[in-house]
Formats: sequence, C-alpha cells, structure tokens
Amino acid sequence: MRNFEKPTRSVAVSRHAMAATSHPSATLTALQIMDAGGNAMDAAIAACAVQCIVEPGSTGIGGDCFALYAPNGSDKILAYNGSGRTPAALTADWFDERGLTEVPRQSPAAVTVPGAIDAWTRLHADHGRLSFADVLAPAIRFAEEGYAITPRVHRDWCLEQKLLSADVTAARIFLPSGRAPRIGEVHRQPELALTLKRIAAEGRRAFYEGPIAEDMVSYLNVLGGLHTLEDFANARGEYVTPVTTDFRGYTIHECPPNGQGIIALLILNILSHFDAGGDPQSPDRLHIEIEATRLAYAVRDAWIADPDKADVPVDHLLSDELADRLAGMINLKKALTDLPPFEMPLHRDTVYISVVDRNRNAVSFINSIFDSFGTGLVSPRSGVILHDRGQSFSLKPGHPNRIGPSKRPLHTIIPGMVTRNGRVEMPFGVMGGYYQALGHAHLISKVLDYGMDLQEAIDLPRVMPTSNGTTVEAEHTIDGSTKGELERRGFTFTPAEDPIGGAQAIRIDWENGTLTGASEPRKDGIALGN
Repeated sequence: MRNFEKPTRSVAVSRHAMAATSHPSATLTALQIMDAGGNAMDAAIAACAVQCIVEPGSTGIGGDCFALYAPNGSDKILAYNGSGRTPAALTADWFDERGLTEVPRQSPAAVTVPGAIDAWTRLHADHGRLSFADVLAPAIRFAEEGYAITPRVHRDWCLEQKLLSADVTAARIFLPSGRAPRIGEVHRQPELALTLKRIAAEGRRAFYEGPIAEDMVSYLNVLGGLHTLEDFANARGEYVTPVTTDFRGYTIHECPPNGQGIIALLILNILSHFDAGGDPQSPDRLHIEIEATRLAYAVRDAWIADPDKADVPVDHLLSDELADRLAGMINLKKALTDLPPFEMPLHRDTVYISVVDRNRNAVSFINSIFDSFGTGLVSPRSGVILHDRGQSFSLKPGHPNRIGPSKRPLHTIIPGMVTRNGRVEMPFGVMGGYYQALGHAHLISKVLDYGMDLQEAIDLPRVMPTSNGTTVEAEHTIDGSTKGELERRGFTFTPAEDPIGGAQAIRIDWENGTLTGASEPRKDGIALGN
C-alpha cells in the first residue's frame, strides 16, 4: 500500500495491456504495436528497437539480448539466451603476448559477436504476430526523422564525449556539433535507419551475412580484431531452461548461466533465512542485504561462466546447503572482513522492458551494449555501435570465465519473472550491470516481504557493495542515521557518482483482471497501459 506522505509517483494501472520501459517513446511504441494487433513479444521487440535509436548509449543492435516469456499467462516460462561469442581465433595467449591483464574497452578484443538481432528474429518468428517490418517500422522512423534528446540520455551521452571523439564514425554520428546533443535537440541516425530497413526486409541473415556483417568485420579487422565473416554467420542464440527458486510462496525465474540471474536467486535464498519484519531500510535489513550480496557475488566470480566451456555447478548454487552456510556467516554486530574479493565495476548501461498484453502474454526483455556506448567503436557504413561485452571475461589462468575462442562471458543482463499457482505474476527487471542480481533480489524482497507497491519499491534508496572490502556505494537519499549505525558495524560508505540501477515491472491482478506497472524514476521512462 502506497504511503502518500512519501514523495513517489503513483503506479500505472490498466485493464487490457501495459508496457514499462526507460524511455517514453519506447513505452508508447509498445502500446501502439499492441493496439495495431501485435502481441507482447511484438511490442517488446519494437520498444527495444526504438530504444536502440533514442537511447544509443544504453543499447543497440550491436549488443546482446536475453528474454523470458510467459505465453498466455501460464507459468511455463520460456527463456532465450541471446549472448554472443568471441571470435574462434581469439585465445587467452593473445592477451598474454601483449602483456594485457584485462580486456581493453575501446578495442576489437572487447567485441563478442552481437546476439541481439538473432534473439529478436528468433523470438519474433516463434512468438510474434505482426510482420517483422511492422515491428521495426517505429525505430526506422525515429532514426530517419529524428528524435528529441531526453534528460537522462543527455547526461549519459555527455559522460562519453571523450570515448566517442576517439572513433571517426562515432564522432561524426554522435557528436554532430563537436559535442553531445543537448536536451530537446533533435538527433538522427540515417546509416542505422538503412541497416534496420535491410534487417526488416531480409531478417537475421541481413545482419550476420552480407554487407552489414562485412562492414563490421572489416572495421574490426582494421583495428586488429580477429573476427571473421564465419564467426558472424555461425552466431546463434538458444532457448534455455530457466533456473528458479521459491521465495515467500512465489517462484522466481531467471535465465541460467552464463548470465548472473542465478546469483539473484542465491541472494533471495540467503534472505529467506531472515525475518523480514520492521523497516525495509533499517540498519539490520540493509546489513543483511549488503552481506548477502557480498557473499553471493564472491560465489558468482568464482563459478559463473559459459556452461558450454566450463562446469558451472548450478544445482549447488541453488542448494539449501549453500544458502544455509552463507546465511550463517552473517553477523549483525559487524561486517564480514574475510571475504574473497569480487569484481564490481561501475554501473553499466542497458535497457529493460516489461510488457503484458490482453491475452496475458508476458515478456521480460533486456538488451545491452554494456558500457555506455559500448566500445565507442561504430562500424562506418552500417552505423552499428559495437558493444564491449568481452570486458566481462577474466584473464586469470585456470578461471572458468577465462577468455577463450568461441566463448560467451559471464553476463550481467538478466530478465526476471515471477509466477504463482500456475500463472504468471510479474515480469520484472533491474538495469545496472553487475548491480542487477542485487537489484532483482532487493525489488522482489520489498514487494513480497514488505508489501510495497512496485513504484515504492523501485523508488527506494539503493546501496551497492563494491569490490573494495567493506566499502558500500550509497545514493544520497539513504538515511544518515542508518549509515552511521552501519559504519559503526564496520562498513565504509562512499557516495554513488551515478544513480544506481534502473527498474521496470508489471504485476498482474488475476482477481480483478487488471495490471499495475512501474518505471524507474532515475531514467526518463514511464509505465503506461490501456
């Protein structure tokens, strides 16, 4: 139940269909697609394609995609892994020979073969209703005719001007006046419009074979990359079996590794050992959530990798035994000081989309180029921004996530889905790179443990433990006395330089036949229904 004394906007409520995205144009596009006879899958892909234009720093067709789908409101959740692989010729020795200890961001070595278009075309062919040309038409229109720059998009764009200026094509397209476009200015991407037109007409082959693939491969090769046309032609995502856990009488579904969704489930399994009464932002509760995250992320960095290339102990990661052991390590009197280190880079950029249609098809859809504007490398003729997902690999000898040929990295982007009593309950997701597993668990706990409405739960102040021991990033809205008590227990707080994460969710009320949605106030977007 919403507390109207707190400064938060209302949830969106509707009867028939709803979409929640981080950009108004994408949300409106999703509703228009459903009004035109499309279903939730059509709407999610169309909204994502629009965001590839109007939020170019957050996502693009040169990135990856994951999705969860509940057909006709059932709890039989389908999962798709649309993450790309490294070139077949790329080995860890390539980095060793150059004395590299990490994958450089603005380099072809960071570019895995993009999986987004494969995911879109496969999901649309299997579950969509409209033609693919109709689905991509709104994005093509925005790319050709232009779109107005929104505040958060402008802010993120400004932070990457140096990166974009280092690539001739990126500078030409994305710094048209020698700077990032300002709020309210109109920006166009004519090269990407032509690329999308070709994909709309020819499907996935247009991206992975022929002139578009040749443009990407030749540019990466000029920069020293090992990509081949064969690497692109062989690119394929796959349907996978979701991993699940039960939490407070609900079933939470995530995509399995190589994604980090299983770590969100591990955090929830740890939280299930603790009483959730009282204030959701109390020192005790935040202490528990911070420590559960630190423990689970240490597990993540030890084990999560491409299951085709490494043995990922999924059953053990979801076991009561592991959750019991980790929960037993949490001491509310003081912060843990003997944890192994874990990787926690800055928050990355992604778009997450929730859509539910009249037939209660529910889609949880996420698409990303990882860092803002990815590598900052843009293929010259096709206008495709190339992501830097390869930075998620380890270069440590013997590590299961060590970079290697035709391998997928540990992946941050994770769509979520909740079911109960044989029906879908809620598609949800939280953007923000490595924050996402914590973000999923935090959101689910606030809704299911504390009975908060979706917007209240999304609006709450956020914290994120870093890889630096007991240091925790905190948004400025965290209560000062709470921070003081946690500091007394051994945590060190540092102000978050950027807003932490971004969420969307839609909850289905089966009894009343209505939908409730919420969208992230830290972004530009909205939840809308009809």
